[in-house]
Amino acid sequence: MKKIILVTVSILLLQLSSCSKQDDSPDPTPTPEDPVIKPQTDPSVSNTIGFFLDNWASKSLTSPTNYTVAAVPEATTSTVTVDYANVITKIPSSIYGNNANLWSGKMITNTTLVNDIKNLKPNIIRFPGGSISDVYFWNALNAPSTAPSKLIKADGTEVESGFWFGKNDADWTISLDNYYQLLQSTNSKGIITVNYGYARYGTGANPVQDAAKLAADWVTYDNGRTQYWEIGNEVFADWEASYRINTANNKDGQPELLNGKLYAEHFKIIAAAMRLAAAAVGNSNIKIGAVMVENTPASYLPDCHKTWNDKLLRNIDGKADYYIIHNYYTDYNTNAPAAEILETPKKVTSEMMAFCKNELSITNNEIKPFALDEWNIFSTGSKQQVSHINGMHAVLILGEVLKNKIGLSARWDLANGWSNGDDHGTFSNGDEPNIPKGTPRPAFYHMYYFQKYMGDRLIEATKDANGNYEVYASSFSDGKVGLAFVNKATTSINIKVKLNNFLTGKRMFWYTLVGDTDNGEFSRKVIINGTGPSLVAGGPINYASLKPFSAETTKGTNITLPARSSVFVVIEKK
Repeated sequence: MKKIILVTVSILLLQLSSCSKQDDSPDPTPTPEDPVIKPQTDPSVSNTIGFFLDNWASKSLTSPTNYTVAAVPEATTSTVTVDYANVITKIPSSIYGNNANLWSGKMITNTTLVNDIKNLKPNIIRFPGGSISDVYFWNALNAPSTAPSKLIKADGTEVESGFWFGKNDADWTISLDNYYQLLQSTNSKGIITVNYGYARYGTGANPVQDAAKLAADWVTYDNGRTQYWEIGNEVFADWEASYRINTANNKDGQPELLNGKLYAEHFKIIAAAMRLAAAAVGNSNIKIGAVMVENTPASYLPDCHKTWNDKLLRNIDGKADYYIIHNYYTDYNTNAPAAEILETPKKVTSEMMAFCKNELSITNNEIKPFALDEWNIFSTGSKQQVSHINGMHAVLILGEVLKNKIGLSARWDLANGWSNGDDHGTFSNGDEPNIPKGTPRPAFYHMYYFQKYMGDRLIEATKDANGNYEVYASSFSDGKVGLAFVNKATTSINIKVKLNNFLTGKRMFWYTLVGDTDNGEFSRKVIINGTGPSLVAGGPINYASLKPFSAETTKGTNITLPARSSVFVVIEKK
């Protein structure tokens, strides 16, 4: 017993000695606790995106090892607050699409062009292109006997039919098989517009069934390569081949003028035939879109246009998988200044989506995914469409498409026609003076860098009221933050980037895209991190290997936006 007591006393003395030594030593320097980081939580998928997210894939970005060290501004006049934890939506890869058309040539034979399209990563390429979709026979070299030699224009006069054919393999056009080769070579998928016009102007005993068979046979030939289809182009409009028909040639009692109810009835017949054909080749996931009017029609437009949505949506019976809309944002054929053009993406996209969702709601229809599969600007007269400003506009469109949760978008178009600069083409079509066929226009570079530094989730970015600019923030699955800025103003601005729920890593990287001094405010050139084109228009040929600017984040994550610029930024995570 005595031995146990002695041992216990010894232990107590040792503990007291230890405590005494601790008390005599200075207090350790306190270390700040790491901030509480709220994790990301993905929201439910928006009805307006829906199945366009089915093929979503995570995205990572390897930090560049070759860069140009650059300074970041110390003084700022505006602040952007990015909340890494607040996810607005996962980003569907289908928003980066573009349009091919039948008059742009084979394209597939131009290896440099194909490589540029591959680098652009449109992911979706629409075909066969605009209004000619409704006069296109994919499986022929000549018109079928039930296709008339003359079509009726909106004013009632006759015009040569001008049909287009998928088996035409001439160099000046693109055959259907060329299109499929282009998809394969650029790692893209299709969205195909089938010929609805044939259901109207066809002279057979049952033109609707003839059009349904034409569409279904294409689905069979496609053999599961294409998931997204649409029936007709802008068929609500009086410029389409389906608008007015010669009733003397019609054999199933159709009215002279089209309306939304008739289209809905025809849509259901054609779509049913397409779905049967898809099932037969094992493509049970085919999606078919119906054409909607995207905003309130002007008073001067015909009744078909003005009543289209109401008559279509009250008779579609839920048979459309998604809805097709087009928008060219600026007023038709007006010489709009840059400031006017750059204000349209935010306003017009928001109003368009509010209008379309309301049209579905008031007709008791389910909100379904939307595809904005033609977009650009209508402005003409100052080479606006081939300018750096239109490149900035393209960035704004892509950002607003994401913010408004549109499932698919496709720019009009890969190549078009020079028309003294009134040319929607992302690439020159060979008729632009001193510019080789296939040369990228400024919009190409803006869209290339937008996608390069845009992650797989759109996250919240709020800005204060200082400065006429827009910002779109994203996260990569490897933890980095990607930012796209567009400065719409004619003066530069320094931005403070504040990051919440994010531990900032060592470095940030960025690309700055500005115009040049040619052609007034609509420069045909784009200069990227100080490097410009060797030609009179376009951008640097070595865009894919250009070094980003970079700075250590210990000096801050501020960024300078030059006047009228797009700036793309990636910030590492700790």
